[in-house]
Amino acid sequence: YEDDLIIGSYGLDQCLDLAQDALRRGNDVSAPEGWLVGEGMAVAMIATIAPRGHFSRSKVALRPDGTFVVRAGTAEFGNGTTTVLRQIAASVLEAPFSRLHLWTADTDAVAHDTGAFASTGITVAGKALAAACQALRTRMLELAAAQTGTDADAALLTDAGVATPAGVVPFAELVAAASPEERDENGLFATGGEDGALRSVAFNVHAVRVAVEPETGVVRILQSVQSADAGTVMNPAQLRGQIEGGVAQAVGSALYEEVLVENGAVQNPVFRVYRVPQFADVPETEVYLADTSDTVGPFGAKSMSESPYNPVAPAIGNAIARALGKRPFHQPFTRQRVWRLAQHPETAPTRTAE
Repeated sequence: YEDDLIIGSYGLDQCLDLAQDALRRGNDVSAPEGWLVGEGMAVAMIATIAPRGHFSRSKVALRPDGTFVVRAGTAEFGNGTTTVLRQIAASVLEAPFSRLHLWTADTDAVAHDTGAFASTGITVAGKALAAACQALRTRMLELAAAQTGTDADAALLTDAGVATPAGVVPFAELVAAASPEERDENGLFATGGEDGALRSVAFNVHAVRVAVEPETGVVRILQSVQSADAGTVMNPAQLRGQIEGGVAQAVGSALYEEVLVENGAVQNPVFRVYRVPQFADVPETEVYLADTSDTVGPFGAKSMSESPYNPVAPAIGNAIARALGKRPFHQPFTRQRVWRLAQHPETAPTRTAE
């Protein structure tokens, strides 16, 4: 499916420089005496959006009182999609959040939406919403210009209505001037869609400095750094949270989490014996962002959902290899496996054996 994949923005070189510079600066966290120290980096590139199309439709309506009903088929599941969708609508319609009523996860209110997965909340649903908002904005300006006999290019959106050289046309008059086909139960509406025909790529670089205690196999992360090419960043705080969460999850799969199966039965079915990271296990991660603008995503943005997870385990593995002089190939890098590697490097599993 390479014909539908393009590099909408290239920030990998920036990400590498940012991560490397952070490691060079250090963070003044020292390893305990007798522990071995190693640094490691890894690069990840992920194709965003599911291949061969991911569909989303949006509908936006202007009410006579100047508020907007914003409808999107995608769902919010804790990743902050609704906040950024509001930001998109507010930007295009030049309206504060207080005038926006967002309605999501209801495809009875809009046409089909493939679903909230594959990093599509903003890159697909966001583009569909931006298209709907732009269509409504254009129609509002056209109606105001027609009402006043002026040029739509000279019209501006305001909190009171649409300002033209001949005066302000209130929102209620715009709704009343629309044809029956342009109105629904809320008022003047427009729709927009996106089919995800083109996909971009996200770049992430993770760098770590770890300490390994040879006598126990314990691995401690002394410094954690991730740099990302997310295109134009719409919400920096949410993006940093997404990256920090991805790193925390990846630390679990890199060092601790493993489903043990014997004769078809799971041997560690409860969290008492299935090790997950605790707060003390998750390092503070320095986050750095490349300065790029994507040609595929809305407003130059690209997705950043699963991608922060991807480079963490190989970066930790590289750091362990630097510390011990022997590369681990079996993930997770539990203390038992690392201990065996430290004590008997000559008998450690090879890639072929694993």
